[in-house]
This record gives sequence, structure tokens and C-alpha cells, in this order.
Amino acid sequence: MKMRRYKLFLMFCMAGLCLISFLHFFKTLSYVTFPRELASLSPNLVSSFFWNNAPVTPQASPEPGGPDLLRTPLYSHSPLLQPLSPSKATEELHRVDFVLPEDTTEYFVRTKAGGVCFKPGTRMLEKPSPGRTEEKPEVAEGSSARGPARRPTRHVLSTRERLGSRGTRRKWVECVCLPGWHGPSCGVPTVVQYSNLPTKERLVPREVPRRVINAININHEFDLLDVRFHELGDVVDAFVVCESNFTAYGEPRPLKFREMLTNGTFEYIRHKVLYVFLDHFPPGGRQDGWIADDYLRTFLTQDGVSRLRNLRPDDVFIIDDADEIPARDGVLFLKLYDGWTEPFAFHMRKSLYGFFWKQPGTLEVVSGCTMDMLQTVYGLDGIRLRRRQYYTMPNFRQYENRTGHILVQWSLGSPLHFAGWHCSWCFTPEGIYFKLVSAQNGDFPRWGDYEDKRDLNYIRSLIRTGGWFDGTQQEYPPADPSEHMYAPKYLLKNYDQFRYLLENPYREPKSNVEGGRRNQGSDGRPSAVRGKLDTVEG
Repeated sequence: MKMRRYKLFLMFCMAGLCLISFLHFFKTLSYVTFPRELASLSPNLVSSFFWNNAPVTPQASPEPGGPDLLRTPLYSHSPLLQPLSPSKATEELHRVDFVLPEDTTEYFVRTKAGGVCFKPGTRMLEKPSPGRTEEKPEVAEGSSARGPARRPTRHVLSTRERLGSRGTRRKWVECVCLPGWHGPSCGVPTVVQYSNLPTKERLVPREVPRRVINAININHEFDLLDVRFHELGDVVDAFVVCESNFTAYGEPRPLKFREMLTNGTFEYIRHKVLYVFLDHFPPGGRQDGWIADDYLRTFLTQDGVSRLRNLRPDDVFIIDDADEIPARDGVLFLKLYDGWTEPFAFHMRKSLYGFFWKQPGTLEVVSGCTMDMLQTVYGLDGIRLRRRQYYTMPNFRQYENRTGHILVQWSLGSPLHFAGWHCSWCFTPEGIYFKLVSAQNGDFPRWGDYEDKRDLNYIRSLIRTGGWFDGTQQEYPPADPSEHMYAPKYLLKNYDQFRYLLENPYREPKSNVEGGRRNQGSDGRPSAVRGKLDTVEG
């Protein structure tokens, strides 16, 4: 009798465990297309029971007869901080708080048929009107009263037209996407369309754009920082830049970036820069360089976030090394869409010494998530975000249960579709020398300890051949400047200023010397690069 009760008890326990596992399994599968299609057959019964599809930010329904443009709701802004007087600007730059403003840019337009189109990704039609020219999104329609039209490749939404007593008829409307843009609203860039994101069919435009915070540690990568500011300046809301008066090796260094901020070098972007000053070197960092390397990112994140005001939990945080530049389109997508999972990485094109030495594969480092996840899961520590798997963190399950979202790591781009650039050791020979002597005491062998490796003539030979400090040689040809994603657009538009990053300054193929000179225009840029830029700008 006791044995029978014991067996019944075990059976009930096993049944309970199976039921719990089944429910959790179904919730996880909600990120897969096929189960989600099954769930769509009975959304009220299954979808609402197993998962919550509501976006983080409530989506307001458009009012009938409202304006064509989707305008960001106007919130009562916190008063922006008043600029400091010149006498205090230098002294208190690292103590000033930064108030994140709302992004009121009109990214989407609503068509008369009810469609929502991403303006930069949609082919626009010009409709002349008295006194001015008005641009309207081009839409594809099918089965109209005037006869058959081009059948849209993807269904966006349907509207019903009254046909008297005969009933109703469907009218299919979709945005006509420009090359490089996808999705019903033409707001999904190629780097997302061909990524491993498992929730592509859940993507929906937001009514209120997220704010994007980009955090960087800076040593002497000022040209690449300038490129970052121009690539991301209109989509990033705050650049949190940390500078120390110590190198990663523990030697004193001047605060060059602080000087450039105050003398007007970066005046065009200063209103978006939050300056973080690290005035000490971590204990043990000289003996173990990885302590210093990790501490830089920990201090950057904690000090920077503590001085950001008006933050929201769903704002986006991205932490990069100074030589990692995400592509603008991918960052803009994160800002404007709901439905993607976290944390996320970027597939970046790898280069050495300059964009002319392209390395095989991509750099794929987890570098971003929402502010809510950064605080709850990673404890406001940027190095944990970059180097720790989220499922090893103690609070990741608590975060999933509270938000109702299953954490799934993914990467923007793919090995064939770059979502950014990683330009390693991309300096002049003098800049490489400074990087050698500034490197932390942990990434062994530390080439800066060898006198012959610090010789400028030796460094020039490495740039010329693409070789490495250990004597290995480059086994692949130089990259073609006309290839897609060769370098950020700002570099290509300012070819002469950044020529040392775009062309190998110490080597030119002998067979193409004359041809290369003939193919250069008056601006010094190769004709292939000029044609590529003309296509992009046109």
C-alpha cells in the first residue's frame, strides 16, 4: 500500500515537471518561425497563454484623418544643462551630467492607404503641387479598379473598399524598398535581413525611438574617433568617451582628447559627448595587464551611466573598442524597431594597419544590449557584457521572468555581410610605436618590450608587407577599394586626409603604377571609389 502511494506521488511529480518543461519549451519556441505560425491560427488561445507579444513601448494606434507623418510624441523634456563658463569647462568637464533628449526625427511616413514606410529606405515619388514639390512614398498596389498592377513581393496590410451591394474587395499595399532595405516598412537593413536574428517576423517600428549610448575608451585613436563621430553622429544620442592620464601599461600620458574637446577640434559633436576621466591606475594592473584592461571598461560604464539623466530601460547601450566602428544602418535599426532579442554583436570587417590589408573572417564580439539588461544582468559592467556569457550571470533568469523575454544572443551582419569595421593597428608608424609602448602587460608577447620591434623602419616594413611582429607574412592580396564596405563613407569622402588608411603608403603594385595614376581624378581618389560614392550619394 505504501509502495503504491509512493509510486503515485512520483507519477504526479513527474507529470508536474513535464508540464512545466513543456510550457517553458513552448515559450522558447515562440522565437522560431514555424511554432509562431501555428500559434497565429489561434492567437487568443495559444499566443496569449504561452508568451506575451506586447512590445516594450506601447504602440499607439493612428487616429483617423491624422497627419501623414508619424511624429514622435512630445514629452515634457527635462531642462538641458546650461553650458559651463569657459573658466570652469576644463576643470569640471568630467563631472558634468548629460541629459538625454528625446529624438523627434520623423523617420516614418504614413501613406493614405494606411501603410507605414521608413523614409530613407523607401522609394519616394515627387508629386508637384502649387508652389512646392511634395515627396510621397511609392507604394505597390494590386487588383485596383484600373486593372491589374504589379503584384507586391510581400504583403503589408489590406484595406477594404466598399463596392456597393456586391460586398468588399481587398487592396494590397506595400512600401517599395530601395536597394539595401527590406521588410514591410522598408526599415530593415541588409545587415539585419541576413543576420541570425531568430525573431525577424516580430519586428515592428516603434512610435518612440530608443536613445543609443555608445561607450568607448580612447588612447590615441583620434582619427578613428573622428570617423566614428561622422558615421554614427546622427543616430547615437550620447558618446561616452573615457580617457585616463595613464596608459594601459601604467605610464603617465597627457589628456589629449580633453584638450581637443576644449580647443574646438570636436566642436561639431561636443554636444553629444560625455567625457569620463579615469584619474588612477588599478592596483595590480602593472603586474597583470588584463586587470587594467578590464577596469578601463568597468569604470567607463559605471561612471558614464551614473551621469546620464533621463534614461529609459529600453534605451540601447553599445560598448566598443576605439578601433571598432559599427555601421550606421545597423545602429539605426536598433533605435527604431521593437522585436529583436539581446544581447547582440556586430560582424565587423577585419583590417590590419589600414583598410587596404583585409583579414579573413569577421570580428564578432558581443557589445550591446538594453540599459535594463545592462543593469540587471551585467551589473552595469561593460566588460561583463563583452566577455561573459549572459547565461553565466546570476540574474539573467530573473530578468527573463520580469520582462517576459527569452534572451537569445544574435549578431548583426554575417561573414558575408559586414555590419561594421575593425581596423587594428591602423596608425602611422609613429602611432603604432606609441601603441606598442602603451600596451598592457598581459597580451604576451608584449612586442613593445623588444627594441627592434619599436624601430620605425621595421614598422614601415610591416605596413608595406602586411606582416606581423612574429615574422609571419601576409598570405592574401590587398583589398580592392571599390568593394562594398571597404571603409566608412566619411573616410572615402575625405580620401586625401585619410589616405594613409585607405592606400598602402609604402607599397604600390609595379604593374599598376601607371594605370593607377591614370585612374585617379583631380581629387586624388581612385575612379572606382569616386563612382561608388557617386552611386551612394545619388
